[in-house]
Amino acid sequence: MISVALMGHGVVGSGVAEILTTHKQKLFSSLGEEIYLKHILDLRDFPDSPLCDRFTKDFEEIIADREVRVVIETMGGINPAYEFTKRCLKDGKSVVTSNKELVARHGAELLSLAKENNANYLFEASVGGGIPILRPLHQCLVANEVQEIAGILNGTTNFILTKMINENMNFEDALKLAQDLGYAERNPEADVEGHDACRKICILASLAYGKHIYPDNVHTEGITKITLEDVEYAAAYGCVIKLIGKCKLLETGLMDIMVAPMLVPCTSQLANINDVFNGIMVRGDCTGDVVFYGKGAGKLPTASAVVADTVDCCKHLKARKYLYWTDTSENCIADHNESLTKIYLRLEASDAENAYNKAQEIFTDITRLERADAPESEVAFVTEKELPYGKILEAVETLEQSGIKVASAIRIGNL
Repeated sequence: MISVALMGHGVVGSGVAEILTTHKQKLFSSLGEEIYLKHILDLRDFPDSPLCDRFTKDFEEIIADREVRVVIETMGGINPAYEFTKRCLKDGKSVVTSNKELVARHGAELLSLAKENNANYLFEASVGGGIPILRPLHQCLVANEVQEIAGILNGTTNFILTKMINENMNFEDALKLAQDLGYAERNPEADVEGHDACRKICILASLAYGKHIYPDNVHTEGITKITLEDVEYAAAYGCVIKLIGKCKLLETGLMDIMVAPMLVPCTSQLANINDVFNGIMVRGDCTGDVVFYGKGAGKLPTASAVVADTVDCCKHLKARKYLYWTDTSENCIADHNESLTKIYLRLEASDAENAYNKAQEIFTDITRLERADAPESEVAFVTEKELPYGKILEAVETLEQSGIKVASAIRIGNL
């Protein structure tokens, strides 16, 4: 019997406790030993839980218990999860987590601590929820040079955009529906401003390229400025709008990494991933494109990935899993203004024809887009050549200095 402890009994934590207690035989068959959930740390009381006798409010009970070999952290946030995780690893206890914010900010340090103390730090659930992605990336695709990773990494924003695309619902109404259904928090900033997706692409890039990528260094945009007009113009161009986290290794050795809404061609495998589902494309030099698809969040899907990591830790109590990246002070991220992209622009001007001619003069190679019932003051187009994003910003400034309002500017993803 292997004793484990659980820190946090919220949505994911309660799902972990449920699976550990209801799937005992299945887990025993996989491991050859019983996994016994000995302690559950939470500040709240759960008197009606069948595991009520295992709850504690004192973290020291977990640290002091020498029988506990694996600790599961589903508290979320940085504090106290960071300090608790460090203490567990220093004590030689392996830690499993679903906490993307913690991994994205302190992953290199915590992996180093695990290595120093012959323990494991596993976090499959931190990126794709129930989608297996980290293990395939560092095991199954190990023979590949990963050229690019791109994906729909946030279910809430994907749900909102799906409603805008399929049901002509504006952003505010789609967000409210997501909140009513429990897909979005009361404060949805982490989702709609792209921070959640940023943490996830940082974890993927760190694992793929072996250097810790900090979210604060990654250019991040959200979806709050996307309108139904943009959705219609995207459709006219054979695209849908998705919030994409992407990282591409450049010939310079730097990473072109960002999170931003993009026009995704309808022929792309990512274009038809809708609602709260996530999809992650890994482009390898040997495999080509491999896409991982599934529910990126939710109680049992995420808990399933946490329990899988727990079993993995139990199998490797006396051996380390090679899951590792290093911290680095060197700059390994390319300036996002140097990133090459095609762009979609929607302009508003008293003289739309003059605005379009001015845009053609600046960009030289553009294609005009049309939508039904567009006002006479509106014109939209896409560039047919990739340009450095900084040059696009300069062109936008030139247009606005000419009295032309740039209402929207959205990248076109080569996906």
